[in-house]
Order: sequence, then C-alpha cells, then structure tokens
Amino acid sequence: MRCFVIVMIMLFWARDAMGESSAAAATVRFATFNVSMFREAAGQLRDDLTDPQMTQARLAAAVLQDLRPDVVLLNEFDWDGDGEAIRLFRQNFLAIGRDGHQPLDYPYAYVPLTNTGVHSGFDLDLDGTVSSRPGSRAYGGDAFGFGQFPGQYGFAILSRYPIDTALIRTFRLLRWKDMPGALIPVDWYSPEALAVLRLSSKNHVDVPVRVGERVVHVLASHPTPPTFDGPEDRNGARNADEIRFWSLYLEQPDAAWLVDDSGRAGGLPADSSFVIMGDLNSDPVDGDSRHGAIRELLANPRLQDSPVPRSSGGVEQARLQAGVNTSQTGNPALDTADFDDRNAGNLRLDYVLPSVDLPIEKSGVFWPESSEASFALVGTYPFPLSDHRLVWADVRLASPVEESQE
Repeated sequence: MRCFVIVMIMLFWARDAMGESSAAAATVRFATFNVSMFREAAGQLRDDLTDPQMTQARLAAAVLQDLRPDVVLLNEFDWDGDGEAIRLFRQNFLAIGRDGHQPLDYPYAYVPLTNTGVHSGFDLDLDGTVSSRPGSRAYGGDAFGFGQFPGQYGFAILSRYPIDTALIRTFRLLRWKDMPGALIPVDWYSPEALAVLRLSSKNHVDVPVRVGERVVHVLASHPTPPTFDGPEDRNGARNADEIRFWSLYLEQPDAAWLVDDSGRAGGLPADSSFVIMGDLNSDPVDGDSRHGAIRELLANPRLQDSPVPRSSGGVEQARLQAGVNTSQTGNPALDTADFDDRNAGNLRLDYVLPSVDLPIEKSGVFWPESSEASFALVGTYPFPLSDHRLVWADVRLASPVEESQE
C-alpha cells in the first residue's frame, strides 16, 4: 500500500549563501515548529497547498522566512505517500517572497512514516468497538497513534544541509513492552494488543545532517498528548515513555532492546553530536504530563538547555489571558504553546536541545508582543496559524582543526 512507503525527497538544488559550510566553524540554526497543518481527510492538506493564497501556509512560510532556520522540524504536517504536500509547501510558499519576506530554499527534506492513523486491529481505547473505517474518532482511538487516517499529524524535516539517507534510523515499530521499565497501565491492554502495541505514537527518528565535515544527528519525535484518556492515564504514561526513549537512546549505546526498523540495535554512540527537537507535549513543571520524564531528559549530561529559549510575548499573553496561567509556577517567558486558559494554560512543550559539544550562541521562541507588527503571524485564539510557537537555537559547529586545538 503506497501510504506505507517511506518518503525521502532529496533535491539537489543550487545552494545559496547560507548553504553548506566550509571546513571553518559554522553557526547553524535548528528549529522546531508545530504548524498545526493537519486536516480531517487524507489528501486534503495536499489539495489545500495547491492554492498559493492558503492563509495558514502563507503565515507558516512568513515565520520561517523571518527566522530562517537551517534545519527545521515541522510537527503536525500531514504525511502523504509521495511527499507532494511538503513539495507544494516549499514550492508555493517558502520559495516565494511576500510582504517583505525573502524566499527560503530547503534543498533537502525527509518525511518519515508515522504510526498516526495506522490501525492496530484492537480496541485500544476500550470503548467496546474496533472501528476499521478511517475518518472517525472511533477509528483514531484504535490506531497505533491517534489519527483519523494514515498520516494525520505526521512530521517533516527540512534542511539546507545534506541529509545522510543511508544512516537514518527510525523506531516506528519498536514495541512499548520492550522498553525497560515501561509505564504501561496494568490491566488496560489485552495480551494480544500488547504484543503489537508500539511505543511511538508517530515515530522516533535519528536523521544525520552533514554540515561540512561534521555530522549532527537530528533526533525528532512528537509524543502523544498526556490527555484524552481516563484515570488509567495511558496517554500520560505513553508520553512519558516516548520522552524517556531519548534519555535511554543517549545513555545506552549498546542496548539490545533498542532495535530500529531496519533491525539494527543500540543507542546513539557516545561521541555523536545531536540536537533533540520536537513538540514533546510535556512542561517541566506545569500541565498534566508526568514531569519526571522531561526533567530527566533536560538533566541528561550529554545535552544542554541553556540559554533556555524565551520570549517577551509569552509573558505578555500569560498576563493578559490570566486564568490558570496565574497559578502556574513555570516562567511564562519559556512558554511555547497557547492553550485554553480555563484548563491547561500556556506551557513549554516544544524543545531544541543540542549536545554539549554544540555551544548555544543564541536561542528564542517566536512569540512577539501584541504591539509588534509580526504579532499578526501568531495572533490569539482562534489562531490564524497554530497554537504553538517556533522555537530555535543557534549552535556553533567547530571545524575538525579547531576541535584538535581545544
């Protein structure tokens, strides 16, 4: 079935001034952006992107053209079997300068398979039905990752540097029960369901990007929201384990249980450079997630989280929106998502976390204050683009020569 074929698009277009680096030290901007470009039916996003006037895509392109990341992860960008949606987004929006924005060229793209909307064949949500017809919430509840059709809520990686396709690793098929210390709710899933239930609600991917002579592993994922369940907290548990996967991937380079979709075992070698990116759906102190998993990841000695990306717009909106934001303990300057102020409030959910050998020179959250012209790109509810904000970090990649002199 075509929709289960990995999409790999490698277009070798002409490089611009911010293309591949030389052997000299380079500053590279990594970003993650949940663009909320999901639709209710398969192929709908692709069809929408054929219209160069599509408002949501124009705004997403404007944000990217303003920030100009070299490598960006787009969460909640519907997957399609031939990669046409991401091609249309680049061609009809990123490559066209509008309203004072300069065109932006990403010669390389990777669109991985996703578990969202891939039906499990079991009643995973225990609603008494096993719906095998795409297009309904009942179907989505029994998929390996919630989705009303295969590919909904997928993600894509765009890069101005070459992607080493031969070394990409994916962990879409890794079973939840094979993770050491898995937090699977007791007596919720049948033994038959547990035998096939996957850890990743979308995918966990290790995508090597070549910057000159250096390789940086982009470790990307989008764990399930820790909500939309009951007292068993199955989504909260899965969210925590999807985040904990990255901690173990860094800590266990020789782990036999860490088997990728091609059959290769083990975590990330200890000498690898990397950047963990994604909408991880977990705030370290506020919200409904199990905070221990994200705190453990942030404390991992192999990565850095300083300076923490921040914005003044997040502070302003927490004050203006009030509600549950007034009782939160986290710093609103670090918030990256704008949610219902009666329940969740604004949270830090989106992360760019480089390895310690990639010094962070600058970082930020694209959340302008309401007095700035660029505030129109984010707005307030109902949002014109997304309820998430782009998060970025500039890291320095030293050349092999410079490294030997340190």
